[in-house]
Amino acid sequence: MEIINKILDKSSLTVLVEKLNASGKEVYAPVNKKGITEFEKVANLQEMDFDCIATKQSAKSLVFPKVEKLMNFEKTFDDVIVKNVDITAFPEVIAFGTRPCDAAGFIPLDAIFTTDNVDEIFKARMDKLTIISISCKKADDFCFCTSVNGGPGNTSGSDILLTEMSPNEYYAEIITEKGKSILDANAALFKDSAVVDKTPLVAKIEQQFTEEVINEKLKTLFESDIWDTQAMRCVGCGACAFVCPACGCFDIQDETKGKDGVRHRCWDSCGFKLFTLHTSGHNPREKQAQRWRQRIYHKFSYQPEQQKQFGCVGCGRCSRACPSDMNIAEHLTQIAKG
Repeated sequence: MEIINKILDKSSLTVLVEKLNASGKEVYAPVNKKGITEFEKVANLQEMDFDCIATKQSAKSLVFPKVEKLMNFEKTFDDVIVKNVDITAFPEVIAFGTRPCDAAGFIPLDAIFTTDNVDEIFKARMDKLTIISISCKKADDFCFCTSVNGGPGNTSGSDILLTEMSPNEYYAEIITEKGKSILDANAALFKDSAVVDKTPLVAKIEQQFTEEVINEKLKTLFESDIWDTQAMRCVGCGACAFVCPACGCFDIQDETKGKDGVRHRCWDSCGFKLFTLHTSGHNPREKQAQRWRQRIYHKFSYQPEQQKQFGCVGCGRCSRACPSDMNIAEHLTQIAKG
């Protein structure tokens, strides 16, 4: 649909959050507790922290939880009775105050879970998620969204994007039908607006490399010793994958007690040694350098080739979270210039 442009003042924004909660939707937003900002369920605008550059964790757990039940099962004498999770019971969820990089992260994540074989549990959660993002007024040295086809005012992935024009006024872009349904239900809170140039209102983030250059370079680097050099500090902790908005690796585990059991899905990482360990004992990625190479190739070569988009949104969380000070933007710039 064509983007609808509106103005929303802060008092109306406060009312909007209260009305969304009153309508039965669950509203999640950045909340600062003891200096750490994470997405949590909120009741009003006053609880939200819009000053942070990025939450420590992304918002992906709203549709891809760290641990989620897939089914219950019961073993009988000659059969197994399976009871799948009730996907119709999932609540309507509003992700409020996501950054444009977080919103964009749902696009490659959706591609992982719905290309070829559709994951019905993931799809049901995505169908019930509405994303109201806020453009970035500031950035840090870890941000590189403009190098992966994003930007501090990027609308991709958002249903509504708010850009602060003043401390008491937001420019609202209504981007999707989900966003329009919120507008239609709360029309009195919004004022008409012409198209606003967001450039002076958002952070300035210099482009460090391009998709075309990275794709071209990776065609010849698979056997390069650059991976040994870059991965020298990597300890294989998986922090980068767990904070990434676009990583979708998972493990399946069954927990049983007597004849009853539960099957869970939990986050995993291709950076873990056990991720590719075969039952035979063979591991096709036995070295950390091979696992680092896989991470880069998956996000910047395989995924663009198969799904026509990067598996990275340039949020910088992986570099902020890394205990060994590995910086993916620096590594990609090295590849681009090499």
